[in-house]
Amino acid sequence: MSMKIYLKIVMLFVVVTSSNAQLKKLEDIRVRDPYIFADEKSKTYFLYVQTGNRLVDNDTIKGVEVYKSKDLKMWSGPTTVFAAPKEHWGKRMIWAPEMHHYKGKYYLFVTFTGDEMQIKSNNKPKQYQRGTQILVSDSPLGIFKSFRNQSTTPVDWMSLDGTLWVENKKPYMIFCHEWAQIQDGTMELIQLKKDLSGTVGKPKSLFHATDAKWVKSLSSTGFKYHGYVTDGGFMYRTKTGKLLMIWSSFGDKGYSLGQAISETGSIKGPWKQIDKLIFEENGGHGMIFKTFEGKLMITLHQPNNGENERTKLYELIDNLDYLELSKLVN
Repeated sequence: MSMKIYLKIVMLFVVVTSSNAQLKKLEDIRVRDPYIFADEKSKTYFLYVQTGNRLVDNDTIKGVEVYKSKDLKMWSGPTTVFAAPKEHWGKRMIWAPEMHHYKGKYYLFVTFTGDEMQIKSNNKPKQYQRGTQILVSDSPLGIFKSFRNQSTTPVDWMSLDGTLWVENKKPYMIFCHEWAQIQDGTMELIQLKKDLSGTVGKPKSLFHATDAKWVKSLSSTGFKYHGYVTDGGFMYRTKTGKLLMIWSSFGDKGYSLGQAISETGSIKGPWKQIDKLIFEENGGHGMIFKTFEGKLMITLHQPNNGENERTKLYELIDNLDYLELSKLVN
């Protein structure tokens, strides 16, 4: 073998090895509140995560990044899609990024936490500026930019986990009013402007955490404070046109993923809680998507503590008026 051919083989080995070294399995990526966007145009899956999953130093970047995959098994990245500027109101904590494609633009719904509020209470945790803010970009890879330097949800509320739903050509955000402020957390609905740059009217409460029989107080889990959690709402229309919402709270076995059904088929409800949980083994904050082959999937994180959170992917069964897990695929 000539030296020239030998060197080419060595270089090829280095390139392939380096490329494979950059790829990760989901078990290698710490993720809370995983969100997967299946981009039909590029046949690519995008996994959006907060940088705080892997960067814990206060001096490192505060923002959102994305991993990419063609098969949901091996992931490249991450690539930063949003870095909070120095003057951003909510750099203390960044949670639960969701990315939605709407009318030719890409919108990132992100929960930010800012400074501590002046309101104090002995029987409540610290009160912070917290809310979901909508960011916009021309690409799923960003860079995403703010419409203004404040939350899209009410600025005097502790809110989180906003998601997008469109009904009768009107965009809405479903979000959570946090238990830390009101004790019995709620799921809220507010209409958005056509370009998602702001809100129209006032929020409407859809249901309370305690409307679900399975929900337990945080204090029953060993937490210092009493309160009932609403987390991570996500909408799904079944094969027969029923409108379901998946959402998370704490049950007998810890963090869990429940479901509710709209009795009218409208986002405005009224909403009836379904007794059957989707997942109850210390994991939750789910979202639903379809693979490019048409399989219905749900993603959630598990466990819910110990900095060991990982994305779990399951095939999902549409039972017409409720959802049920099928097999774990990762």
